[in-house]
Amino acid sequence: MVDLGGIKVFALGASREYGERVSRHLEIALSPIEERPFEDGEHKSRPLVSVRNHDVYAIQSLYSDKAESVNDKLCKLLFLIGALKDASAKRVTAVVPYLGYARKDQKTQLHDPVTTKYVAAMFEAVGTDMLMTIDVHNLAAMQNAFRKPTEHLVALDLMAETLVPMLRGQDVAIVSPDIGGAKRASRLRTILAKALNRDPTTAFVEKQRGGGVVTGGMLVGDVKGRISVIIDDLIGSGTTVRLAADACRRAGSQRILVAATHGLFIGPATTVIEDPAIEKVLVTDTVPPFRLPKALADKKLMVLDSARLFADAIYRNHANH
Repeated sequence: MVDLGGIKVFALGASREYGERVSRHLEIALSPIEERPFEDGEHKSRPLVSVRNHDVYAIQSLYSDKAESVNDKLCKLLFLIGALKDASAKRVTAVVPYLGYARKDQKTQLHDPVTTKYVAAMFEAVGTDMLMTIDVHNLAAMQNAFRKPTEHLVALDLMAETLVPMLRGQDVAIVSPDIGGAKRASRLRTILAKALNRDPTTAFVEKQRGGGVVTGGMLVGDVKGRISVIIDDLIGSGTTVRLAADACRRAGSQRILVAATHGLFIGPATTVIEDPAIEKVLVTDTVPPFRLPKALADKKLMVLDSARLFADAIYRNHANH
């Protein structure tokens, strides 16, 4: 049994409830913190307990909500990490369930920023020893951007636990909504094949993106008469999911389920989720589904607990440190 006495876990703002669940899984108390705003919009955060020579984890999920922008949350997390390092923490890990700016990981037009790289540099500048996150858009790009160690978690096993009872005894197709997610779909197919004792098929949907507009919709693979499970890393506006669901429906899919780690549900996503062709949508709790009407969320969403994945990762990292 690993002694967790050397661990301190902090959580900022809207991520405090998430941090409390991580701490409960670890069977330790969430450490207290002062978050103080100033009249001109500046702020400070500081630990209210000693962190000297401790293995410290600072939790903040980087999405915008009604109270704070992703930039506010990023800035507050960076400043807290700096304060923890100045307070002589032995090691500080940034625990970022949803890593904002991770999608802007390459130049797609002239003079484009590579924002993921700049965010990584800011984490390094305040002394972050490790970054822990789950299902980033492009793992290789994230790992190349961060020169410090990263711990990348995957939600596929968590999703499979929920999907297996819904799929047992059925013919299944695992569908990637674009070619870039084909490996993710293939990994889920492998997990489900073992759990269901039958081989799902795989398929992907042809998609193009230009000027912020998503087009396409040709499906490659066999989904006819099957339950289609559309798997992606996140749902933003829902356009990609809509194209994939339409393609599966036209190809004769019997039922359609959607699974994504991060549910942002921006703008027209509500209309997409309301589509009666989509039976259920599985997301994790890295981003609360506050943008969806409650009645729709209660009817269509299945929100999975990812806090235990982070608790397990924190336990392993502390044990091996």
